[in-house]
Amino acid sequence: MAKSDDAVKDPAKKGKLKIIIFVVVGLLLAIGLSVGATWFIMHKAESKPDPALAADAANAKKEAVFEPLTPPFVVNYNVNGRQRYMQVSITLLARDHADMDALKVHMPVIRNNLVMMFSGQPFDTLATPVGMEMLRQKAAAVVQEVGQKELGKSVIEQLLFTNYVLQ
Repeated sequence: MAKSDDAVKDPAKKGKLKIIIFVVVGLLLAIGLSVGATWFIMHKAESKPDPALAADAANAKKEAVFEPLTPPFVVNYNVNGRQRYMQVSITLLARDHADMDALKVHMPVIRNNLVMMFSGQPFDTLATPVGMEMLRQKAAAVVQEVGQKELGKSVIEQLLFTNYVLQ
């Protein structure tokens, strides 16, 4: 009888053991497929550059070149019989160092045009954020105009106010 009891227990043990082996092999197979698919996709992406990325790299912007205009601009205003003033520190942003150096030669003209443009602005509008942004855009247009006239191209990308004081 001992043999018949062992025979009854062994098939159950063998059945559970087979299920465990199939589950483990299935999990290993799934993990292997996942790793293989990931490796395949990653190496496929490296071997063939994306045309859109290649176009972006070709159109990538050059390194920024910043040129502060010193000393700061100071403009006087007479508002209702009271003396007011504006002080603005400006930095120019360009992408080509050689073009920026060529524009520096014309800095007296740029400074003159900026002072004239600043002094022609109504003081009340300068105190608002919208007025300040409009002033910045007008100043950028003045500098770009000088660059276009003297160098044949718009050298600066932006004009930045690094200090803006109204009193």
